[in-house]
Amino acid sequence: MEFYANLQRIFRRLIKDSGLSRERIRVKAYPLTPEEAIGNPEERDYPLVKGRERLMEADLRGAKGQAYTDLFGDFEGSLQEIAELRLRNNFFRAVFISSLNALLRHLGLIKGTIHCKDKEPKLCGEELFRFIRKRGGRPKVALVGLQPRMAEALARGFPLRISDMDEANVGKEIGGVVVEGPEKNGELLEWCDLAVITGTVLTNGTVEGVLSSKPTLFYGVTVAGAAHLLGWERFCPFAH
Repeated sequence: MEFYANLQRIFRRLIKDSGLSRERIRVKAYPLTPEEAIGNPEERDYPLVKGRERLMEADLRGAKGQAYTDLFGDFEGSLQEIAELRLRNNFFRAVFISSLNALLRHLGLIKGTIHCKDKEPKLCGEELFRFIRKRGGRPKVALVGLQPRMAEALARGFPLRISDMDEANVGKEIGGVVVEGPEKNGELLEWCDLAVITGTVLTNGTVEGVLSSKPTLFYGVTVAGAAHLLGWERFCPFAH
């Protein structure tokens, strides 16, 4: 849990330095419906559409931050209370991470904390393919966390392995590649030249297990704040 303790220390410093820790700022995190979160994409196989996950959204003076989670509900409290939360499950981690994203957006330190919608998730996969192509070579890519359009796009141009925590996805074939279980993450990271990792690892508690010395590209709105603070490379071209 040292990873989260470090993030909370940074959070506490930010609210103190900005003068927000003494002020009673209310942050509400609530689960968005699939339509609110992702709109109406043509494909219906995204976790948000299937209802397996939801986006939690924190709102701080109109600055919004989001985070994926499979354990969702309502929360309201001060920033100081959020800074002191025990991040013992996916719900409390999602409250903290979405609030961190909202805080950094409020402070003008980050953008792109709101999920893309409608046709944008599909365009994201195509953009990721071009992004990696521009780097040169033909790297072996490990996609940790299934985003179907990303998987399909990457499979067309790179050696690809995919892992996902959702048992319903394990064993499925996406773009000619069979989705593997999370127990294979270490093997995938050893095999790959480039790891493309969902920001959801921050809320599901697996982040420390996927950090490696391999070149890594985190994707999604969940990781917006942590990527900024920790110097991680983030890919999320259509976030709002």
